[in-house]
Amino acid sequence: MKQRQSSSLSIVIAGLLLGILMASMDNTIVATAMGNIVGELGGMDKFIWVTSAYMVAEMAGMPIFGKLSDMYGRKKFFIFGIIVFMAGSALCGTAGSITELAIFRAIQGIGGGALVPITFTIMFDAVPLENRGKLGGLFGAVFGLSSIFGPLLGAFITDHIAWQWIFYINLPLGLISFIMVTFFYKESHEHSKQPIDWLGAFTLIGAIICLMFALELGGKSFAWQSPMILSLFGGFAVLLIAFLMAERRAEEPIISFGLFKNKLYASSILVALFSGAAFIAASVYIPIFIQGVLGGSATNSGLVLLPMMVGSVITATLGGSLMNKISYRNIMLPTLALLAIGIALVASLTPESSRLTITIYMVLIGLGIGASFSVLSNAAIHGLSYRQRGTAGATLNFIRSLGMTIGITTFGLIQSHYFTTKMSTLFGTNEQEGMPEGLDLKDPHALLSPDTRALIPSDMLDSFSTALSASIVHTFAWAVIPVGFALLSAFFMGRKKLDATAESTEYSSAH
Repeated sequence: MKQRQSSSLSIVIAGLLLGILMASMDNTIVATAMGNIVGELGGMDKFIWVTSAYMVAEMAGMPIFGKLSDMYGRKKFFIFGIIVFMAGSALCGTAGSITELAIFRAIQGIGGGALVPITFTIMFDAVPLENRGKLGGLFGAVFGLSSIFGPLLGAFITDHIAWQWIFYINLPLGLISFIMVTFFYKESHEHSKQPIDWLGAFTLIGAIICLMFALELGGKSFAWQSPMILSLFGGFAVLLIAFLMAERRAEEPIISFGLFKNKLYASSILVALFSGAAFIAASVYIPIFIQGVLGGSATNSGLVLLPMMVGSVITATLGGSLMNKISYRNIMLPTLALLAIGIALVASLTPESSRLTITIYMVLIGLGIGASFSVLSNAAIHGLSYRQRGTAGATLNFIRSLGMTIGITTFGLIQSHYFTTKMSTLFGTNEQEGMPEGLDLKDPHALLSPDTRALIPSDMLDSFSTALSASIVHTFAWAVIPVGFALLSAFFMGRKKLDATAESTEYSSAH
């Protein structure tokens, strides 16, 4: 009987790993294919909605589905999430316009919003405590790996097959995951129906939509001071206040603010927020540095993330294994210190920096971020009852995603402003003089292609590389700040570690 249960659990874990890999990788795998997609479908002015629609739907869904899984059970919402995700994937592959693709991506995002938090929660429910650390490390490694492996897989599929297959590949993987979890996961906990916090759900969704679109459109489609962007930020503020008021009165709030009275939970959330913001800066701007400053190809710039991936897998796995031996805090502090050192070192890069130097720095960053993917998920649910784990885990993932989104927007503004200023200093008003028609030196992304770089006079290319290098290094210097806040937050995690007391209902009265 024990052997049969162990076999069933292994199948369930494999199914959950497939689910988390698909949902967490989907946004990054699409990013590298956007050039081909826009080239075929058109709609250059609307391509931003393809990414935004998925992110908005996923982030809005995370806390809502996490709460619903606490109230009505994990399995049914995992199945719902994977069916919706597969349906959205199938529709994305058939899209005939960029608008259709954006709508279908929103459907995908709804499914992803259920899959990401509930996958982790099912693992915590189904796995015995003595194995939870190791498997938490494995899940964390897959989650971290997906953010780096996605662009490489997306580029390969787009170049050698067709962009539609970055969506179609989800169908066989999703079907396998569906079968494994549906037929082999036996949910044993009893559930009782509770009133749904509809007001909280609608105000949360509205607030996230306003914030995400303001961050995505600001400085791109609309000026930051335009009525559209100001209205979106205003709508976010009003809906956020309405959400906070609704949650204080709700019988079963979507985000239980009482949980934040738990010091370990609150500090874990803050570490996830700040470390996510710093990590995304390295993931985005190191490839741009390789391609735009050192003159590497798109493939090479993507491959430079592999050392970071290896580093993150090592500490995600190691952190998971150590959780029942040493405290969460004592795992996070040294790894976050490595992240701070890695970010500080990439802030010292120059156009003369070697690939080996960058590789070493990337390994340090990977080692620094990896443990957060496994340790924080366990720390956030430590001591919580079954009916609170879904909410707690979903809120952690939601806050991490929010940190990454705000981080990439903020760092994008910093890099763009510094780059423009540097170019004006180098060229004054004559920066376009002598340039091939149609090239805009103010847009670094337009000059990342080796073919395009070959058209630029060598002296101007050197100046461009110097300006781009300086802007990226300046951005990394700013990225040290959120790492510092992450380290400070980790000090408040206390001395708790993964042990038998974590199964208690120590905080079950928190609401």
